[in-house]
Amino acid sequence: MAPLASLPVFFKLGGRRVILAGATDGALWKAELLAAAGADLHVFAEEFPEGFAALAADPPAGAITLHARGWLPADLADAVIAIADLEEPHEAEAFVAAARAAGAAFNVIDKPDFCAFQFGAIVNRSPLVIGISTDGAAPVFGQAIRQKIEALLPAGLKAWAEAARDWRPHVQARALAYAARRLFWENFTRRALSSPEAPPTDADRNALLASLEGIEERAKTGRISLVGAGPGDPDLLTVKAIRTLQAADIILHDDLVSPEVLELARREAKRMLVGKKGHGPSCKQSDINDLMVRLAREGRHVVRLKSGDPAIFGRATEELDAARRAGISVTIVPGITAAQGAAASLETSLTERKRARRLQFLTGHGMDGRLPADIAWEAIADETATTVLYMPRKTLGEFRERALAAGLSPEIPAVAVMNATRANERHLAGTLAGLPEDLARWPNDGPVLVMIGHTFGRLGESALPLQAAGSGGMR
Repeated sequence: MAPLASLPVFFKLGGRRVILAGATDGALWKAELLAAAGADLHVFAEEFPEGFAALAADPPAGAITLHARGWLPADLADAVIAIADLEEPHEAEAFVAAARAAGAAFNVIDKPDFCAFQFGAIVNRSPLVIGISTDGAAPVFGQAIRQKIEALLPAGLKAWAEAARDWRPHVQARALAYAARRLFWENFTRRALSSPEAPPTDADRNALLASLEGIEERAKTGRISLVGAGPGDPDLLTVKAIRTLQAADIILHDDLVSPEVLELARREAKRMLVGKKGHGPSCKQSDINDLMVRLAREGRHVVRLKSGDPAIFGRATEELDAARRAGISVTIVPGITAAQGAAASLETSLTERKRARRLQFLTGHGMDGRLPADIAWEAIADETATTVLYMPRKTLGEFRERALAAGLSPEIPAVAVMNATRANERHLAGTLAGLPEDLARWPNDGPVLVMIGHTFGRLGESALPLQAAGSGGMR
């Protein structure tokens, strides 16, 4: 998980003592929010504008007591939260010292240096509540995000969230296994999101409960999803890939899957690195297959998360066969392969009329780490094709020699791309003749693919900030 500026929590305030010092407009909004959360709120000020009297007379929840005087340190005794709107730094310091002595969390409005916590913008569909924080850096930005979410989130989801709270005891009374409970709530969620404005009824509850018949037996055997994580940029994941990650119980992922992609997975899902990395130590494929099947047999939804597309140089066939032999349901969720991501980053096409009619993908090494022996070199020498080599760092020199011997021009455009679509992406454009030596000078700190063909001839003429480096340019 990426570092957090602060911890997002939802604090139960029902009936608990909260102190608010000040009666400004900012304090009035805080008073309404705290009362809505059920707090026993005590407000201290020399004078109160009309808004406070009206709120105290009819609070949304909880209770509000107005004290027409300044606050005293003794007022903070037993308080769980203490909030103040104070102008002078020495007043803020005194309030914070009193709050600390009382063991209360404190917040001085619009003074971040005097805050143990901060209020964020909220989207209120209670009991469905979304909090938004910019860590005090840009409250206006936080409000704009809130407005976006308000527009996207149907108001009817409030009723579905209330139904979830009310129906939970009925589900718990069935004493279902974990996997069966998850299936029930997944069905509930699908129904709520597909018809958010249709109020949930007893008929909906009964239908969902009826769907539990036999669900225990079905839940005893889990399922497996082979999911393409794309080349690295999380924005390139498909909607189905994100949904699958958010429904996972366990994620078996490769070294090349980016942390940003893993951030999109369900928080409770267990993540297990089963490192598959070229030219280095890695888990045996047979061990991965066995682990995947064993976990699914425990009733788990296992996501096998692979960089790029699982069906392109991802050994998907072996994993599909293992699942089918075990009688476990398995599906594939395709992903953007590295060649597509790299071409998009370079703002170029992989095919082009007259100059690139055919597209061919090759692996740069076999199981022994060498250039595969069964490459059709006459196809490689076809200059109307675009050839993409995956993982060719150690074999590119030999590939060039054999391709040139088969008749491919040494001047054909070629580009190497490292860490395609990621923030640290680099590329090197030139010709096949000099690319292996230029690539050898790159640090070995990311996956590389090489693309060869006339469609890349314009890279040197493009607006990309290419700089001279050997026979080409490095970005």
